[in-house]
Amino acid sequence: MLFDRIRLREVEARNRIVVSPMCQYSARDGHVTDWHLVHLGKFAQGGAGIVFMEATAVEARGRITHGDTGIWDDAQVPGLSRISRFLREQGAVPAIQLAHAGRKASMARPWYGNGPLTQADLDRGDKAWETVAPTTKSLGADWLTPRALSKTDLLQLIDAYKAAAQRAHRAGFEAVELHAAHGYLLHTFLSPLSNDRGDEYGGGSLENRTRFPLEVARAVRESWPQDKPLFVRLSSIDDVEGGWSLEDTLRFARKLKDAGVDVVDCSSGGILGSATAAVKTLLPRVPGFQIPFADRVRKEVGIKTMAVGMILTAQQAEAALAAGSADLIAVGREALYDANWPLHAARALGADPDYAMWPVQYGWWLTRRESALRKAGIER
Repeated sequence: MLFDRIRLREVEARNRIVVSPMCQYSARDGHVTDWHLVHLGKFAQGGAGIVFMEATAVEARGRITHGDTGIWDDAQVPGLSRISRFLREQGAVPAIQLAHAGRKASMARPWYGNGPLTQADLDRGDKAWETVAPTTKSLGADWLTPRALSKTDLLQLIDAYKAAAQRAHRAGFEAVELHAAHGYLLHTFLSPLSNDRGDEYGGGSLENRTRFPLEVARAVRESWPQDKPLFVRLSSIDDVEGGWSLEDTLRFARKLKDAGVDVVDCSSGGILGSATAAVKTLLPRVPGFQIPFADRVRKEVGIKTMAVGMILTAQQAEAALAAGSADLIAVGREALYDANWPLHAARALGADPDYAMWPVQYGWWLTRRESALRKAGIER
C-alpha cells in the first residue's frame, strides 16, 4: 500500500510517502538558495511522492529566525519556482507549508542556541524584531514579550495568508499546508495555555479559540485553486496538563473538513517549547508514537490523515496504512539520514526488485552492480 498512488483533488502522487517540511535556516532575507534546491531535490530523486518545502513565512515578522524562507514578496517567487519545477521533473508533487512563527519568532538558529537571541547573534547581524501573538503572554522569561494582535491585525494576517497561497500557486506548488502546530501562531490561538483573549477570538471557548485558524483556512481554501489539496498540520495534543487535547483536535478537524481541508497532518507538542527537543512531556517518544492520533482523526472525522513522528522502517509505514490509520506517511529526520528512504523502502517491501523506481541515471548502473554482486556470491 505504501507504493499505491493517491489522488488528492486533481493532484496525484506516485506513492504515499511524504517528506515533511524541515526548516534549514539557510535563506537570505527570506529568499531560497541553492542549498534548498539540492536539499529538496534529493528527496524527489529519492522517490518520495510528495516533497514539502519548509515552513515558509507569510510575512517577514512571521519568520522563526533570520534564516527562514519567505513568501511575503513577489520577488521570492522565482527562487521557489525553480525548486517546484525540479521536484516535478523528478516525479514528486511539489508542496509548501505556509507558516507564521508568532511568539516563537525572532529567535536564534538551532545551532546558535535554539532560543532567544543573544548578544552573539546580534554581533552576527541577527537583530531582533517585533513578535505578535493572541496575547502578550510570552513563551518564557527570556523570550520577547509579543504584541497582542488587534482585530485589524487579524484581518491583515488573513490577507497575508491569502497572498502567500496565491504566490505558492504562481510558484508552481501543487499542495499547500497551513502550519497550526508546534507553538507557532495558529497553534497559540488554539491552545488554552497560550490564548486567554477576552474577545470572540480566545478564552475558554473552543469555538472562540478555533475562530481565527478557521478563518485563515477558509481564506486560503478560497484563494488556493480548487483542484489542488490543502493540508493542515496540527499538534494533536499539547502534551502538557491543561492544554489542547485529542478531543479538541477531533472537533476542530470536523470544522476543517467543512472548510474544505483535504488532509490533517497529525503531529503533537511544542506549545511550551520545541516540538522535537527533550522537554518534559506526558507522551513517550517511541517509534510511531503519533500514529494513533492520525488513526482517531481519520476514523472518527472521515478525513484523510498523514501520520508523522519516528516512522523509521518500511514495514512500520506499511502496517500503519494496512490498519487504516493514515492515508499518507511522512518522514522527516529519517529522510535526512537516508534521502533514498522511499526507494530503499520499495526494495524492502519487494515493490521494486529491478530498480525501476530509481532515476534511470542510477538504476541503469545499479542493475548491473546487482548482477556483479550475485556473481561474486554477495547478497544485498
